[in-house]
Amino acid sequence: MKEERVIEIFKETGMLQEGHFKLTSGQHSKEYLQCAQVFQYPEYTEELCAELAKRFEDQEIDLVIAPAIGGIIISYAMGAALGKKAIFAEREDGEMTLRRGFEINEGDKVLLVEDVTTTGGSVREVIEVVERYGGDLVGVGILVDRSGGEVDFGVQKEALLTMEVETYSPEDCPLCAAGVPIDKPGSRDV
Repeated sequence: MKEERVIEIFKETGMLQEGHFKLTSGQHSKEYLQCAQVFQYPEYTEELCAELAKRFEDQEIDLVIAPAIGGIIISYAMGAALGKKAIFAEREDGEMTLRRGFEINEGDKVLLVEDVTTTGGSVREVIEVVERYGGDLVGVGILVDRSGGEVDFGVQKEALLTMEVETYSPEDCPLCAAGVPIDKPGSRDV
């Protein structure tokens, strides 16, 4: 799959939004990537995840995991594409953990997937969960890497689209200074 096809899917589904957004990282941006817009179309989700799964063909994988809530669908779709079990981590009392009877067995080869990453904070929280359970993280798959390729997790990282989207600290945000109302579309109220 060429990058142009990925962009075409994102445009067709209205994934890229413009305005004034508070990101999960706490940073502000005039652009937001709402992957839920893509995930409402199973055919696009399957197409994107099949391509991302191909990039990990040479890895031994026992389990796919993602951070909730945004990563639940991509975890399932990647698990389906790879023929592997898929789970998600979620916050309990502010800390990322496994719930609902989900387990990572000692030595499980784990692929972590995420819809969009900017700073990698949620991914790092899930990496800590994988390590806490004794899993072996073999890679990180991302639909969109908003860091411009800068974020590094110390394992194979694959993104279908890498882009650099300008972000601002709340103190330095020109949109805040201009009085533009802010939207918090992420899955975590920050």
